Amino acid sequence: MTEWYYAEGQQRQGPLPVQEIRQRFQRGELNLDTLVWREGMAQWAALRQVVDELGLQTLADASTATASGGFDLRGDYAAIDNGTAPLPGTGALSSSPYSAPAASGAGGPQPVIGGEVVYAGFWKRVAAYMIDYFVLAIPGGIIGAIIGVVLGASMGAVGSGETSIEIVAQVASALINMAIGVAYYTWFHSSQGGATLGKMAVGIKVVRSNGDRLTKGRAFGRYWAMLLSSFTLGIGFLMAAFTERKQGLHDMICDTLVVDRWAYTDQPHLQRHELGTVTIVILVLTGLLVLAGLVLLVAAVGFIAKMAS
Repeated sequence: MTEWYYAEGQQRQGPLPVQEIRQRFQRGELNLDTLVWREGMAQWAALRQVVDELGLQTLADASTATASGGFDLRGDYAAIDNGTAPLPGTGALSSSPYSAPAASGAGGPQPVIGGEVVYAGFWKRVAAYMIDYFVLAIPGGIIGAIIGVVLGASMGAVGSGETSIEIVAQVASALINMAIGVAYYTWFHSSQGGATLGKMAVGIKVVRSNGDRLTKGRAFGRYWAMLLSSFTLGIGFLMAAFTERKQGLHDMICDTLVVDRWAYTDQPHLQRHELGTVTIVILVLTGLLVLAGLVLLVAAVGFIAKMAS
């Protein structure tokens, strides 16, 4: 396979296969004036001189049209060449006015395949989880208190003991909180945005491994797979820090990915590799809460030990 080099400033980049040269040209990293070279060429040449050899004719034509004030159709041409162009009526490839109109229906916009995908790292996922935890804890706490009062009054009226009332109230509260959690994660993860409130705040979403939106059935199953990840002493969640595509155990089971919110869209350049302000703030607050909890625990143990002596 022929390998190519290109000049970037005073540096030589490569060797790269033809497909990589095509992709970099499509992303705008190379242009028709970029100097390229391969073994067998007597000297470096402008890319425009070898477009036929590289199979870039349609992309080069689109680039020339863009430079003269037209629309950038390079992404559309590339998608047609590599077989990822959607069928008519299934969604537009880019900002081209000639793209097929998006089809209306429950499926929503189709994922754009072929661009860079930034996977959500472990710490972004932790920050999103903490936000979701407190979002769910507020209604859960209110409902639990109401259940406690209602059951306490009703069971007390029939002569039930205090211990029985407490057990029933805790079980009922746990079941209702679980139902709220199932509904919350299933609804948001299967929504068009594919993100819970926590993931929205952090700027990430859940998709299928091919970029598709989750169905409600898959989102429902993923919730229970998350419980399995927690039953492994959290190892299932920690796997997201070490696997290639940042997948936890539950992601592997359900064939899902957690990615930047701009992944699989027509604007992949808006994706962010850094943590972001929201993530950092949430992680700092979480760290402070954990530290405060440890201090209180140590103080409680010391107090109990002192009382026992």
